[in-house]
Parts: sequence; C-alpha cells; structure tokens
Amino acid sequence: MPTLQIGRKEIPYELRRSATASERRITVTPGHVEVLALTNDDEEAVAGFLDRKRQWLFNTVREMERVTAGRHAVPRFMTGSKIPYRGRKMPLTVRRTDAERIAITYRNGFIVDLPHWAGQDADHLVASELQHWLKQRARRDANEIATDYGKRFGLIPRSIRVADFANGWGSCGPEGNILINWHLIFAPRKVLEYVVVHELAHLRVRSHGPEFWRLLARLAPDFGQSRSWLDRHQSGLAADFFWTD
Repeated sequence: MPTLQIGRKEIPYELRRSATASERRITVTPGHVEVLALTNDDEEAVAGFLDRKRQWLFNTVREMERVTAGRHAVPRFMTGSKIPYRGRKMPLTVRRTDAERIAITYRNGFIVDLPHWAGQDADHLVASELQHWLKQRARRDANEIATDYGKRFGLIPRSIRVADFANGWGSCGPEGNILINWHLIFAPRKVLEYVVVHELAHLRVRSHGPEFWRLLARLAPDFGQSRSWLDRHQSGLAADFFWTD
C-alpha cells in the first residue's frame, strides 16, 4: 500500500482509479484513506494532487484518530450507527472528503461523504441530510406505487405528496390530493404500499364501509398482513432520533 509522508506522520492510502470519475477525490474513514484518481493519471499527477491536499489530509486523519480514540459510545450519526430503513436497521458510514458538497449514497447501508468545511461535530448536518434523503425516497416510492396501481385500476390521484403527520398514515382529500406520512419509509415497502393503495381506494369509495374493504381486498388481496404489521409496529415508526442535542 502506498504511503504519504507528512512531517513525521506516515499516512498509508489505497489508490483507486476510475474511468467514470470526473475529478480526483480523497475519502477518510476510521483507519482508512482512499485516493480516487482518474484513469489516465500518472504517478506525477497523483503526487501533485496529494501534495496540494496534504495539510487537509493531515488534519482530517488526525481528527478522525482523535474522535475514534476518545469516544466511549458511538454517536448517533457516526460510522457504526444504524439507520431504520424499509423495516431494517441499516449501517451508516460517515467519510470525510475534500469535496465541496455533502453526498449520500445507499449500497446495503448509508454512506455519507462529508465536505471539507464540515465542523468537528457534524451530527446535525448528517441528520438533516439523511432526513431529506429519506423523505425524497418516501416520495419516490409512493409515486411509483400510485403510478403502478393507477395504470392497473384507473385510480389516478390529483397529486400525491409526503408530509409529517401528527396522527395517522395517510389521507385523501375531497379533490383527490393524497398525503402519505413519510415515516412509512421506516416500514417495509409492502406496508407503505398498503397505505398508498388504501388512500387510492378512497378516490372511489370515501367511507370505510363494507364496499370500501371489498374494493381494497380486490386491489391488494394480502393487505391484512401489512395492516397487522402497522398495528404492531406503529409506535416505533418515528423520526425522533433525527433531533440531535
């Protein structure tokens, strides 16, 4: 593994080349530094890039070592935390990069790349960006489900949006505007699908009488399983953990 000497400190790093990357990048996680280079970069280009970033890299590695050595419990939004997503607790990895903007990706877990300007205590920034990402994903999922059922059953809402609910999981307004509680992103997708279909059914039958439940059974024959899951787990589907101290 190549190393970079900065003063008395020797920093090993993994060099990875990418044919799709548009710029060079450094990511720092506890105990690991990765340098992303362009495919056509020679050793001189990589060395020049590292030289320009040497002070930032030194400070970031030292801060990462300090935080890792000094913490007795894993903070909520640091590497090692678990984030609820679609009925599971998924691992979180927080990396420091030399980028200008925060970036979130999902690959069997959440990866948050923090920009160079993020402060030492980045809990609030990570929490805010993760919450935004999850809301966006809930909106995307709800619209995909509504589009699918709309094509199959002709139930087309005027709009479908996600929101925070004080009580309940969804609503269908008199003009056909559907609202879905974004906290359902913490539940299995099948449960979110049940709530969306439930509200779509109200486009045709407004009440909760026998006609409504017959329609819902035709739209989603196994809706009872999702309804039962929601009854059992509804108290745990909250976003309170996003509020940092």
